[in-house]
Amino acid sequence: MCISPTEWILSHNLQFSLQKRPKRSRVRIHNLSRRKQCKEKIDKDMELKNLKLYMENISIIEENEKLRKQATLLHQENLALMSEFQIIFSKHDPIKIDKSRNTMH
Repeated sequence: MCISPTEWILSHNLQFSLQKRPKRSRVRIHNLSRRKQCKEKIDKDMELKNLKLYMENISIIEENEKLRKQATLLHQENLALMSEFQIIFSKHDPIKIDKSRNTMH
């Protein structure tokens, strides 16, 4: 059985290409699985960082609310003290005392 040179080349190329494909696909599959593993690790790391930042934000918001309440109480106390000082100083105002002395004479 004689095979023409073109048939021999075609059959040889076909065998050669069939032999190489599995190696290429294995390498590609291996690289894909490695990339997938890296991506999964990165995703887990990002998720962990995201969770830590979320918890930190919650604690900052809670602390901010406490400080806001404290500031409101201090502001109210400040207004009350200012009101008391105005009452005290208005009773002992030297201008009013001088005017009352002038009217008494």
